[in-house]
Amino acid sequence: MGWNNPAVALLATLAALLLAAAIEDVRGRTISNAKNLTIALLAPAWWWVSGLALWPDLVLQLVTGTIIFGLFVGVFAAGWMGGGDVKLIGALALWLPLDSLSWMLIAMSVIGGVLTILMLAHRYVARRMAPIEVPYGVAITCAALLAMREPILHHLS
Repeated sequence: MGWNNPAVALLATLAALLLAAAIEDVRGRTISNAKNLTIALLAPAWWWVSGLALWPDLVLQLVTGTIIFGLFVGVFAAGWMGGGDVKLIGALALWLPLDSLSWMLIAMSVIGGVLTILMLAHRYVARRMAPIEVPYGVAITCAALLAMREPILHHLS
């Protein structure tokens, strides 16, 4: 199919938005609502070009996305994650099927843990006592890009 395929264009757009969100998170510890909303609003186009069956799969995708978003709203309420990160995860839950989403969440946790350890080590070496703010958008982006490997390779072949 190649690069002129609409699915590839959507995946490339998603990858660019994710990278922009990660950079924004590193720079200012925020992810804009506009980026998260754009990712969420592009999901129906992804459903269309990827051949998502209309009712059973679509309903499952929407229910899964809603549940994941709701769970992470709880994580936000507990003060463990920022609002932009939660919205990004919710938007990505609209794109990824359950198996890929589960894999992404596990990878995100591992990458986020490694990132946190690195930031704690840096704080220790720099002899700072201020609490760290982990740019979790980096972990979300890395995990999402890894989870997107299969759809990208499928649509490029």
